[in-house]
Amino acid sequence: MNKPVDFSVHGIPHDDEDHNRSGNPRFMEVLEAGLSRRSLLRGGLGTAASMVLGSLPLAACGGGDDDPVPAPAAAAPAPVTSLGFGAVAKSTADVVSVPVGYTATPIYALGDPLTAATPAFKNDGTDTDYDNRAGDHHDGMEYFGLNADGTARDPNGSTRGLLAMNHEALTDNFLHVAGATRVAGARPAAESDKEIPAHGVSVVEVRKTGSSWSYVAASSYNRRVTPLTPVELSGVARGNALMRTKYSTTGVAARGTINNCGTGYTPWGSFLTGEENWAGYFTRSATDNADRTAAANAKSVVSLNRYGRAQGAASRHGWETSGADDKYDRWNISARAGAPADGTGDYRNELNTFGYIVEIDPYSKTAAVKKRTTLGRFAHESAAFGRVAEGKPLAVYMGDDSRGEYIYKYVSTANWSAADASAADRIAVGDKYLDAGKLYVAKFNADGTGTWIELTVANIPASYTAYAFADQADIAVNARLAADAVGATAMDRPEWCAVHPTTGEIYYTLTNNSNRKVVAAAGQQAVDAANPRAYTDAPTAASAPGNINGHIIRMREAGGEGAATSFTWDVYLFGAQSDASPTLVNLSGLTADQDFSSPDGLWFSPNTKLCWIQTDDGAYVDATNCMMLIGVPGSVGDGGAKTTLSYTTGTGTVTVDTYVGAKPTATTLKRFLVGPKDCELTGCTETPDGTTVFANIQHPGETITAANVPNPAAYLSHWPGNAGYGPGGATARPRSATLAITKNDGGRVGT
Repeated sequence: MNKPVDFSVHGIPHDDEDHNRSGNPRFMEVLEAGLSRRSLLRGGLGTAASMVLGSLPLAACGGGDDDPVPAPAAAAPAPVTSLGFGAVAKSTADVVSVPVGYTATPIYALGDPLTAATPAFKNDGTDTDYDNRAGDHHDGMEYFGLNADGTARDPNGSTRGLLAMNHEALTDNFLHVAGATRVAGARPAAESDKEIPAHGVSVVEVRKTGSSWSYVAASSYNRRVTPLTPVELSGVARGNALMRTKYSTTGVAARGTINNCGTGYTPWGSFLTGEENWAGYFTRSATDNADRTAAANAKSVVSLNRYGRAQGAASRHGWETSGADDKYDRWNISARAGAPADGTGDYRNELNTFGYIVEIDPYSKTAAVKKRTTLGRFAHESAAFGRVAEGKPLAVYMGDDSRGEYIYKYVSTANWSAADASAADRIAVGDKYLDAGKLYVAKFNADGTGTWIELTVANIPASYTAYAFADQADIAVNARLAADAVGATAMDRPEWCAVHPTTGEIYYTLTNNSNRKVVAAAGQQAVDAANPRAYTDAPTAASAPGNINGHIIRMREAGGEGAATSFTWDVYLFGAQSDASPTLVNLSGLTADQDFSSPDGLWFSPNTKLCWIQTDDGAYVDATNCMMLIGVPGSVGDGGAKTTLSYTTGTGTVTVDTYVGAKPTATTLKRFLVGPKDCELTGCTETPDGTTVFANIQHPGETITAANVPNPAAYLSHWPGNAGYGPGGATARPRSATLAITKNDGGRVGT
């Protein structure tokens, strides 16, 4: 299937649609006025000292509350500097392919029971009680070690642990007997009641017995956090007028989390999950703009439009049509006639309670779940911590996954204390470091340098009149608008970010961007130094120019300090077909064993220091299913001098200078895994000893109409049933599932 890049395959746009109308992507406007188009974006690569940020793991995503102090983490072994496995060939088969000498086993799939009382999953559309089952669309995850008897946290535990895992979205047709339905335009409540809790987060215990892994169905640690779970609003926006709803008239609480994508592992051992394409779950009436203006809240219309909720736009699943109960009504964010203008009588402000980094303690069912509002509100992917240093603030790196959006950084006010790494009250430690700090957005310069711009009311230019910020809470809730105002660089869908454990350099996947053009029209972004490619890929349905295959950018903070306000950058890898133009497309010189498209998931192994790259692609699927690669990256600037791209247009020539990292070799980048049909590879984490890597296969065979659900012959995939996991066998409905990947000789994965 050749699904278009950066669009949903379900007909309802995801929030990766471009809602940025700021004009910031026109990179040439920020250059010196005297520069010509021919000399556009030229300059020398700056230098900086090696960075000391970043060794904590990051992925895509119980017991007693009073844990004994765990043993300190063991010293990391030597990094892997050369990949010893044989590259996996591209494949369109409905199987999981890994190198010879490795085994990949499904261990936890959609619908698997999380309590002893929950019935086994039938996978025929009749299953219910998703509050006590694995959710759908497995995404980012993190591994949290347990001691041998499972009674306490052990950061070194490699045979027993917890997976905290996101369930981003749904293949809703497969949740129901005959697909998702509407009756007289309304969604049946019974269907919505299955779909809503199939989103959110799982915490599930996994255990190794001999050489095999399995999940523990009756573990006391197992739990779900769903869109209905009570959560606290924490940080700068807590109690702000923007957060007041019928559910929480004081603006200090909210319900649930949704569309959770990337994750983070905090230095104190808690789980962070990012709310990504949340806006599309809500709807507002076709007259809502006028209704809000009449209620003296016209400013909210600017915010709603910037975050992708135009009046009259349909919601993704129509849950608001399932009845009058509050759990359905909340998805309608219209200003209601007769309700108080402050939002306390309806859900006009409900959208403001989504779009955050959410902190969960995987070891404790009683600890509060908190949305960390100071880190900003946007389409969050992951949250990567820089390397921690005693007595210095913590840096958290984040991306906004929509076309033409931005790269962000948060720096804590509090300086790190190593004693907090073993604190029993992990959420209280999160209060200390994640509720007070500075939020920055990145501006990439044409000479290979960049600047972090702090987002504060004082930094909003007087010339910016699109939105009037009331206070710092308003800045955080409307971070996109604040970033527009200060002139941040619009990027090609910033997805996951990860920090190299040794160099501390920060890596971001920029998945693709069909709006990147050599000559940009309104609502598009012109090529620039950090996003230099716009080209045509013939197999793509529209064959329209854009950044079809994506790239991975990396940054080095000045002086190696997380609190730095400047950086240098280059592009680690450009996604491309191996036979594409070496001067405009395949700038990294990828071979057939390395080529890839649409990088998405990104993670560094703390053990091996290897870089894991996962794809979510619709451009190269004529040649291969989505995949996972392993790289041995160098450092910013290792590619030498700048590279110039030259485009011929109808009116002349446009040249763009960019900075390309050293080309990979046969031993520094290889394809490690290819997934089944119609899937995405996402989520990556490992046991501390590096001998098991966990990765997720998301939405295999997701392209299905309700009419074809009763016909297994119409399914694009039958995985993992066809691999022997769960009911259905060769004709099974496909399910998202977690893989445990091991090396047959017991060694570290990737060696």
